[in-house]
Amino acid sequence: MHRLWLIFAQTVTIAVAILFVVGTLKPEWLGQRPAVVALQNAPYSADSEAPMPGSYRDAARAALPSVVHIYTTQTISQQRHPLLDDPIFRHFFGERPDGPAQRNATGLGSGVIVSPNGHILTNYHVIEGADDIQVSLNDGSSHKARVIGSDPESDLAVLQIKADKLPTITFDQDEQVRVGDVVLAIGNPFGVGQTVTMGIVSALGRSHLGINTFENFIQTDAAINPGNSGGALVDIKGNLVGINTAIYSRTGGNQGIGFAIPVSSARSIMEQIIEHGSVTRGWIGVETQEISPELAESFGLPDTDGALIAGIMHGGPAATAGIRPGDVLLAVNGKPVRDPQAMIDQIAALRPDDKASLRLRRDRSISEVEVKIGKRPTFRQEKE
Repeated sequence: MHRLWLIFAQTVTIAVAILFVVGTLKPEWLGQRPAVVALQNAPYSADSEAPMPGSYRDAARAALPSVVHIYTTQTISQQRHPLLDDPIFRHFFGERPDGPAQRNATGLGSGVIVSPNGHILTNYHVIEGADDIQVSLNDGSSHKARVIGSDPESDLAVLQIKADKLPTITFDQDEQVRVGDVVLAIGNPFGVGQTVTMGIVSALGRSHLGINTFENFIQTDAAINPGNSGGALVDIKGNLVGINTAIYSRTGGNQGIGFAIPVSSARSIMEQIIEHGSVTRGWIGVETQEISPELAESFGLPDTDGALIAGIMHGGPAATAGIRPGDVLLAVNGKPVRDPQAMIDQIAALRPDDKASLRLRRDRSISEVEVKIGKRPTFRQEKE
């Protein structure tokens, strides 16, 4: 019996060894493909044009050509040092050229080609004060740009270059971006060159950040760094969903809290700038203040909703309508006003010369007042 068991074990061992050799050297004899061939024919190989699982290469490929690098130069005058005017200094060191010294300050940012006519959407702070603006395209060519118009209060500007066959970005038509959606940020961080980072939409409707007068930001954790400003925030199809604008950082680098202007707001402002060279907003000439719990108690208000009128511009639309300091603005055309920022947004959305109905609380009574909307003054001339 023991001898039969040894013969059986040896036979099985020899058979397994033969199968191993045949499977390695001649797998087709067993109806199998070589491992190398199988890997080469795999659906997601390194050499395949098909995207790897979880890859966003198609989105990047669609959007990258439309994102440009913006380089600015600004000539800054510097006052002469008082020592240069000292007679003793001049005696020993000779005369120095009169007039202020000058130096060139450079800046960088990103932009997005939005039309075949060469219109480029970017941030206002990217081109603010620039004497010369150069735009570098994805193909390596460089073009001088001119400013079509800007809107400092939303931090947007439109440039234009002269070039043929420009690749334009595709706008997100549905405007249905939601918290948790995957997004890509494309730009030129620190001037290292075109860069794509990935993250998700962290929040929508971010405001009260003190960045712009008008704020309605998309918050994302996609890495945004200096130089990304004005670049594209795109969805997984490569469609533009926002313009990268700012970051929250204690160090100046990315900390996972970036902000982008939604495409709905950016497109509306862009169209006004292209058509008129500027943006027109409604205005009533008031200075407002938030209602704290202490103020609500002192004014006998039931809650802190609304905007307290703290000041009135003489001769402005509100003054003409009889609005007075101490009034509380509760609603504009029936839409409730939560706070001063909401009031500014709602008034700004109205067209000059339109009439609006304002609901006010005055001396514990509520009334409706009709106001003829004026045109909001130029940036920072007047604040509501």
